[in-house]
Amino acid sequence: MSATVDRRSFLGGVAATAAGAALSPVASAAPTRSSDAERAVVELFKTLTPEQRRKVAFAWDHIDKNRGLLRTFVSNNWQVTQPHVISDFYSKKQQGLIHDIFKALVDPQWYPKFVKQLKDDTDGRPWGEEQSIALFGEPDGKFQFVMTGRHLTLRSDGDAEPHVAFGGPIFYGHAASGFTEKPGHPGNVFWPQAVAANEVFAALDEAQKKKSLVDRRPPESAVAFRKDANDIPGLHLGEVKPDALAKVEAALGTLLEPFRKEDRDEVRACLAARGGLKNCCLTFYKESDLGGDGVWDNWRLEGPAFVWHFRGTPHVHVWVNVADDPAVKLNARG
Repeated sequence: MSATVDRRSFLGGVAATAAGAALSPVASAAPTRSSDAERAVVELFKTLTPEQRRKVAFAWDHIDKNRGLLRTFVSNNWQVTQPHVISDFYSKKQQGLIHDIFKALVDPQWYPKFVKQLKDDTDGRPWGEEQSIALFGEPDGKFQFVMTGRHLTLRSDGDAEPHVAFGGPIFYGHAASGFTEKPGHPGNVFWPQAVAANEVFAALDEAQKKKSLVDRRPPESAVAFRKDANDIPGLHLGEVKPDALAKVEAALGTLLEPFRKEDRDEVRACLAARGGLKNCCLTFYKESDLGGDGVWDNWRLEGPAFVWHFRGTPHVHVWVNVADDPAVKLNARG
């Protein structure tokens, strides 16, 4: 797992996909200060009163006594600050700006799905009533916005963190029909991602299926990059045939689909910088197979600086950690 390319060479030209086809050139492979979400973040910061800033705005490298570097922390259910978005703490204009940021961070077709997920996961409360935000740094320097809640950590930073995608590790999940979902996860907006992964499994030969299957899944928040990429378990995708590799590429597209184009492009740029999908491994976990049906609820796509961990039991949790440099540290807690 040693092949690498210059990440920035992806910007103006062509990067190879896992199947060997060429991606279309992209104008930018990362969000910028001019991106919709980032412009709304700056506008929000300008509207904050001194009292509001004391509670939700922090120095870039603020250390929390329990969470460490707060700007980089990620968990499955947490509030980065106490005030909820829809509360007396924020004005109606500020609530609107925060909503604009959130909406700009996700793909337009996925916006209603995220709203459904957040409503399902907060006992029917509307968007904003159970989510909180924080701002780090200053608009004229390094600057980041973080939104958190149950089954949600999203970021906007205009590429202030130059080596990472999404501005840092993110989290999403869904418990569509109760804490323990049924096989097939009816109503779960993220289950199609696992369907795509299982289509890859079905395309493998028997020897490859055996390589890809691991008995026990790791702790779900264990998505730090490994010191040695050769220690990544599962099936090395450099071994699979073009038809199966094309299904992996399709699955990657499904994973990226919920997010804005700039973040999708940056993930692909980071991946290309460390050798692409052919330098990754795909692992399915026998443990916690809902219904014992061989439709794998728990799986992971992992490379030298890429981890997309899908935990499907008892409900969906997804941890994402993507960079162009495996030296980037993780700050996560399950």
